[in-house]
Amino acid sequence: MAQKLQAKVNRIKFKSLTGEATITGHRCLFIKPQTFMNDSGIAVREAADFYKIPVEKIIVIFDDVSLSCGALRIRRSGTDGGHNGLKSIIYHMHSDNFPRIKIGIGGKPHPEMELADWVLSSFKKEDLAEMRSTIEKAHEALELMVDGDVEKAMAKFN
Repeated sequence: MAQKLQAKVNRIKFKSLTGEATITGHRCLFIKPQTFMNDSGIAVREAADFYKIPVEKIIVIFDDVSLSCGALRIRRSGTDGGHNGLKSIIYHMHSDNFPRIKIGIGGKPHPEMELADWVLSSFKKEDLAEMRSTIEKAHEALELMVDGDVEKAMAKFN
């Protein structure tokens, strides 16, 4: 999404790679935490504190193994659903009241495979077209969400 917006997410700040872009007239900060995923809330908290961003204005985009590859789910708020990155963000922000975009990557192909190995692996060739389409939809949802219309994004993409 940052690439589509021509945002260079390459500065180191808040224990993250950061960059800025304008989305539907709104100045937005992109952060890609460089902590371990289980500590990503530290990076989010530092950025939110520095820029005085209220938790409900933070949009988290993340992969989800509980959704099939290419599935998209938008939520206004909610639990971590077993996702350790979300768990960290909820803990460090003291709230689960932030919108999120979940992008399905599917479950592990083999039960004995380590989860980290699965989520860090490359997509299969046959899944790439589906993922590109999903990223386009997620970008469209992000535009609606940045404009404050999470409900419309949910109605359109869930």
